Amino acid sequence: MDERLTITFLGTGTSQGIPIIGSQHPVCLSDDPKDKRLRVSVLVSYNSFNYVIDCGPDFRQQLLTNPIEKLDGILFTHEHADHTAGLDDIRPFFFRQGDIPIYADKRVIKSLKKRFYYIFADGDRYPGAPAVKVNKINKDEPFDLNGLMVEPIEAFHNRLPIFGFKIKDFVYLTDVKRMEDAQIEKIKNVKVLVVNALRKEPHHSHFNLEEALDFAKTVDADTTYFTHISHLLGFHEAVEAKLPPNVHLAHDNLKINV
Repeated sequence: MDERLTITFLGTGTSQGIPIIGSQHPVCLSDDPKDKRLRVSVLVSYNSFNYVIDCGPDFRQQLLTNPIEKLDGILFTHEHADHTAGLDDIRPFFFRQGDIPIYADKRVIKSLKKRFYYIFADGDRYPGAPAVKVNKINKDEPFDLNGLMVEPIEAFHNRLPIFGFKIKDFVYLTDVKRMEDAQIEKIKNVKVLVVNALRKEPHHSHFNLEEALDFAKTVDADTTYFTHISHLLGFHEAVEAKLPPNVHLAHDNLKINV
């Protein structure tokens, strides 16, 4: 049995993606594929299982580029549209597999039920609508994904509590602005850390580059990848060249093994 996780970065961009519609910013006009970023999401594959963390509005396109035969579940960090708007695109998996498991905080579930009421409808369901199996998750309560233990890690997106996830020696965090010391202690010295680095200038609800670098130093992972990147961070290759040796910019369709 293969004990490795395979992580595929389905998207590494911020809420508008890169390029931004109609933008003449040089990064938006770049020909480098690494400067083209869909909304943030990762695929976690383990043995024969596939789990996605967040499914934003680019979900369909991402899984056409990185095809999988089955989807064993979706983990949600929080309820914002760039992390949830692709939920309807689970339909092909639902038609083949039945209800798709989702894992989220109760507040996030409440938001999804309001936005995608037809997915959560009881009784007479429209024949083309998908359905989900709801799994509510809580801070400080690890949960099992077919033998893979996942630990929710609480962070704050401005004042909004959100979840990151620790899976074996891999930690995925996005949209973080602040984290309590007790939560940081849970993730120190992991092999791979993924965390957001929005831009160079400060932002009210996201780490900027300086804050992300400081956070990476505190966690002291073997390797750190930055994600949830906006065009204002700069060209991929130019920023990458200035990062510490064990810190990298993630890019769409990057695969790593943990």
